[in-house]
Amino acid sequence: MSEDLRSIRLDQFITHPPAKVWRALTEPELVARWLMPNDFSPEVGHRFTFTTTPVKQTGFEGTVYCEVLELEPEKLLKISWSDRKNADWTVTWRLEPEGTGTRLFLDHEGFDPDDATQQMSRKIMGGGWRSMHFAAIGKILDEL
Repeated sequence: MSEDLRSIRLDQFITHPPAKVWRALTEPELVARWLMPNDFSPEVGHRFTFTTTPVKQTGFEGTVYCEVLELEPEKLLKISWSDRKNADWTVTWRLEPEGTGTRLFLDHEGFDPDDATQQMSRKIMGGGWRSMHFAAIGKILDEL
């Protein structure tokens, strides 16, 4: 099977119900704890930013410009994700009940397979989503 150079597709079982996982994805103060400081609001059309440390090797200056594209409470959140230079992606979170918990799916799409910088970003972000962010969501939910 060939590697998908255009997207990151991950899923993780989280031992909390969808309503609780939804809080971690949509309450700005919780999102700041597992992802980045933000001015997010769960409303379609809302424009917001994430701010973090710049990543020199990818040209990322530290601000992600986003817009809520789709939202279905406790089921789906889709946002645009742009650095206004190299990145013009979408990030979609889907929640599916599974037993007493939730299967959380992440699709981060729109990477240019012919752009070395975007492919470096895809590799860095793919590892980060899996190793840092999914784990951090679970930890935050355990504390709520």
